[in-house]
Amino acid sequence: MSTETNSSGTKNLWRRLNGPTKIGLAFAVLGILLTVIGIFRDPTTPVNAWSLGMGALISGGTWGVVSWAIATAAVEVERDVAEAEKDEAA
Repeated sequence: MSTETNSSGTKNLWRRLNGPTKIGLAFAVLGILLTVIGIFRDPTTPVNAWSLGMGALISGGTWGVVSWAIATAAVEVERDVAEAEKDEAA
């Protein structure tokens, strides 16, 4: 498989994701990045696979799920408001 095909497949996958999922993934990556930076900056934290993995799993999962849930709720509220306005106009 060429790099061009792989890059195109990744772009297509990203386009198929809905807004809240994109937001959740972006915040998960941000949470993981901040955790890794924090682990390397703190001299008392052992830098090993366990601390990096657990930190990434906990922070990435938490940031990703919470931001996805908030974004999904916002989309649902906007959809409900638009539907109510449509019903009110009719």
